[in-house]
Amino acid sequence: MTVTQGHQGERLLTPGEVASLFRVDPKTVTRWATAGRIGSIRTPGGHRRFRESEVQALLSQLTTEATEPVRQ
Repeated sequence: MTVTQGHQGERLLTPGEVASLFRVDPKTVTRWATAGRIGSIRTPGGHRRFRESEVQALLSQLTTEATEPVRQ
């Protein structure tokens, strides 16, 4: 696995790495980016990369929402 550094030295993740964290298919991650649900950066070669901090924040938010008690 190659570690890619973005602006300010932040780690950038591939769609496959993001997909593993969310346990979804990489194409799902690409659809999320296209729909604006998650931000992405394009490499000079046209590949998508995702800021690790943004991915972790979204994962944290979704995990918290899933474990909160249902309010009546």
